[in-house]
Amino acid sequence: MTNTINPVAVPQVTQELSENVILTTVDDLYNWAKMSSLYPLMFGTACCFMEFMAAYASRFDLERFGMIPRATPRQADLLMTAGTITMKYAPNLVRLYEQMPEPKYVIALGACTITGGMFSVDSPSAVRGVDKLIPVDVYIPGCPPRPEAIIDGIIKLRKKIANQSLQEVPLLQQTHRYYSIPHKMKVVSPVNDGHYLRNSSRETPTPKIQAATGLPLPDKLTETTANTNKQNNMD
Repeated sequence: MTNTINPVAVPQVTQELSENVILTTVDDLYNWAKMSSLYPLMFGTACCFMEFMAAYASRFDLERFGMIPRATPRQADLLMTAGTITMKYAPNLVRLYEQMPEPKYVIALGACTITGGMFSVDSPSAVRGVDKLIPVDVYIPGCPPRPEAIIDGIIKLRKKIANQSLQEVPLLQQTHRYYSIPHKMKVVSPVNDGHYLRNSSRETPTPKIQAATGLPLPDKLTETTANTNKQNNMD
């Protein structure tokens, strides 16, 4: 019969090996250190960053997970793409990701970074998913996702880190990266070029409007109307 130790009392040295020696592996210790000190990059491009900021507020207190935001990618190991990524900004996103030290992780935050969101149909510049640019570990859907969803995504990432092994790290490295297909849009002259504001029908009222008002027009406006009609007759 094994002796039961009172959890409230002061622990005593016993003959049981498991009660006096901590047995673990290097993988567990390494993963525990990584998952307990995730440093996200202060990065945001659109409205999802507002929810990212709310998750760090006093109500949710994301720092209780050991997540301290960093202002430089060289001190961060977690990139949360909070907001729409455009084709013009895609090289900057890749540059930030490559400046982060290994091991590093990515969370796609919001519908715009997962599939393009509301811009996936008619936007010629929005990237249809950041996984076309950088590898993504966890996807958090929503437009924008609430802080509770962000915390749930952090917990899922922590579970993923806890199950990793040092021997599998070379097998999980990214082997290729492809960018969004460049659009083949034809460049046309802009429709709203401002010249429509200088149209003769806008500068001077038409005869129908003049007859409808029944009021005498100023001399300058009458002179402008006469000059416009004279020029039209010459054309």
